Amino acid sequence: MSGTALIIGITGNIGGASAAAFHDHGWRVRALSRNPDAASVGVMGAGDVEWLRGDAMKAEDVANAAAGADVIVHGANPPGYHDWAGLAMPMLDNTIEAAAASGARILFPGNVYPYGPDAWPLVAEDAPQHPVSRKGEIRVAMERRLMEASRRGVRSLILRAGDFFGAPGRSSWLGAVMIRPGRPVRSVTYPGAPEVGHAWAYLPDLAETFVRLAEMDDRLATCERLHFGGHYFQRGADMALAVGRAAGLAEPRVRRLSWPLLRLAAPFSEMLREVLEMRYLWQVDLRLDNRRLVQLLGSEPHTPLDGALRETLVRMGCLPGEDRKAASGRAA
Repeated sequence: MSGTALIIGITGNIGGASAAAFHDHGWRVRALSRNPDAASVGVMGAGDVEWLRGDAMKAEDVANAAAGADVIVHGANPPGYHDWAGLAMPMLDNTIEAAAASGARILFPGNVYPYGPDAWPLVAEDAPQHPVSRKGEIRVAMERRLMEASRRGVRSLILRAGDFFGAPGRSSWLGAVMIRPGRPVRSVTYPGAPEVGHAWAYLPDLAETFVRLAEMDDRLATCERLHFGGHYFQRGADMALAVGRAAGLAEPRVRRLSWPLLRLAAPFSEMLREVLEMRYLWQVDLRLDNRRLVQLLGSEPHTPLDGALRETLVRMGCLPGEDRKAASGRAA
């Protein structure tokens, strides 16, 4: 199967990665953006995208963009955690109504926010969702909205994953906290308890998974829920050591993040207040059970860690002089 994929949020991390993956598989890629000229500057392969001007907060714009689409990648997220309660649900509602009219399947990137202690440490797709954060409650409400829409025939795929890496800037924990984009890596700051497990998702692998699942649409449930395993570290701080090795450090120096300092600065920063709410995810072992996904695909797309990290560091400008193509690995 190949067809037309509409990307909502193409300038975001999963939106941009999905656009590249669908294009590589021969799909027509269409993007909705309030400012296509500006948006196309930061999107890989932007010349191969059909750009439509519109706003994800406007139902008519989304419906018009979705006409004739086979899938809608709902990668829209309020930037910097800003006003999730006021923006996230209306954008999803517009995508649902557009999918109802066009017959497209919604591809929804999920995360681990909906889960509480009763679901840890190994989380199945149907595990109870009792979130312990405000953003977790919003995520649960969004997933429920997709499930409710499935009762009237709106098809969706919720693919949940851990923290992502593979983006060029500061929009991930890797770029915002662990290292500094645009500078050679001298040390790595780790946000979590060193001995606690942590799951990471390499964006190109996650996007490849979305495409492969879209191409077997007839095998998916009306509202399909799957988990992406990604790169799991039983000892979470080993991710920091791997980043240092990928940067060429023989003995990577790992620093601990000072959460108390963040708490002192939080009253002056909305972003820091939202980040602090998710601190608990760095203190508990939470792994996503991907057996159902592997059963469907045969294997999960999985770029070897060293290649994935080197590719990421090149994109972040942390390996000066490196050829991006030479540094990259391929998903198997």
